[in-house]
Amino acid sequence: MNKPVEHAVKKAVDSIQECLVDYAVGLKFEELPPDVVHGTKVRIIDTLGSLMGGFFSDPSRMARSVAAAMPNPAGATIIGTRMKTAPDMAAFVNGATARYVEMNDIYHWPGSFGGHPSDVLMPVFAAAEHAQASGRDLITAVVLAYEVYQSFSNVFKNVGMGFDHTNFATLGSSLGAGKVFGLNREQMAHCISMAAVPNVILRQVRADHYTMWKAVASGQAGRAGVFAAMLARAGMEGPHLPFEGKAGWCDHVARDRITISLGGRNSGMPFKILHSLIKNRSSCGKTIASILAAEKVAPLRNLKDVKQVIVAVDKLAKDRLGTGEHRWHPDTREGADHSIPYVVAATLLDGTVTPRSFNEAHLANPELIALMQKIEVVIDDEYTKAYVQMPVRHSARVTVVTNSGERMVGETGGDQDDLSTPKTDAQIIEKFRGLTEDFLGSKRVKSTLDSLWGLDSMADVTVIPPAFVLD
Repeated sequence: MNKPVEHAVKKAVDSIQECLVDYAVGLKFEELPPDVVHGTKVRIIDTLGSLMGGFFSDPSRMARSVAAAMPNPAGATIIGTRMKTAPDMAAFVNGATARYVEMNDIYHWPGSFGGHPSDVLMPVFAAAEHAQASGRDLITAVVLAYEVYQSFSNVFKNVGMGFDHTNFATLGSSLGAGKVFGLNREQMAHCISMAAVPNVILRQVRADHYTMWKAVASGQAGRAGVFAAMLARAGMEGPHLPFEGKAGWCDHVARDRITISLGGRNSGMPFKILHSLIKNRSSCGKTIASILAAEKVAPLRNLKDVKQVIVAVDKLAKDRLGTGEHRWHPDTREGADHSIPYVVAATLLDGTVTPRSFNEAHLANPELIALMQKIEVVIDDEYTKAYVQMPVRHSARVTVVTNSGERMVGETGGDQDDLSTPKTDAQIIEKFRGLTEDFLGSKRVKSTLDSLWGLDSMADVTVIPPAFVLD
């Protein structure tokens, strides 16, 4: 029998794919500075708290009902339950649930596209649980996933606003999951390709009328990333040249020939995970400065005496969250938490914003609706400059004008409550308690926090999900 002739074929190399593979395969826990290890634990705690805050939402309940039909005892846990499903399905449910309540971290670096890097966290955790990884392995994979997410965000200009930032979560989740699965170089390359090429999420997620898919898109992105890692582990090959090919990600998604700069290791740059910003209010990050400013004049006792409310913000906040008739008439939670008029009106009524500020009673409250119509959102040029310089300052000013001409002014920016101000461990604990104690009780919350702060000494992360089971 004749043997086929072997031809040496020189294949083109995708430099972005190669860069990601080198970084992912080479990254070790021992390379992570103590502040990065601690900061990663902070973000794991913060995201698990956010998940519990969103557990009883309609999208989360719907996602769990779908997962219930796909049991897999060897898979990963739907956090909050004893149910296990396939790792990619657990990534979908947990990722969407953690995103829903708008308490997970955000990313803003001058010139970056932004987004929510913690969208990678629950998908990577699902893969780590399935792989029975150690706490150190989980921390390393999370740092990797954040690094990928934020590095793409830094160079992705999204010409025409056609594509969503959850695409970064797909890429980050795939590499993080591949890391805890122990993929070799070849498998990791295929994993990246199977994440990048088949999974492109459109910006329509966040355009026009918002629906519950705004949060669920994060779960879908994470599911795609974990699924790509599962396929690569099984031996599946991905498309060639996923980023730099003639029909690849650069030309048709980024619409530019981009270069990825990954931090840490020997790059001379810090790991990017510490640049994500921990939220202190349950709302879109670009609305939080307006909430904090409104809190300084809230609650208003005589709403009928209010003639006008003027909210001054930076240009991006005005363009994205204070422009368009729908911002003054939100009829869903998803629309309300992306509306400056709504969150300011809710704050002036109640004193602050919490997850309950977006329930049906608030959305239909005639006093809140009437107050919204008196709100005008304007641009402050100084705030715009402060938002695009380092250090970043998130500023807003709320001016309440009464019928008698009295003016009450609240302003925020650059103070202790600023989104850019690093949160203390005490603040992280307080936030976690506020999101979980009603469900878990104070004793379980304390023991769970003790365990999570010791994550780098944990032999097997499968001990974490039982701590969150709701009986």
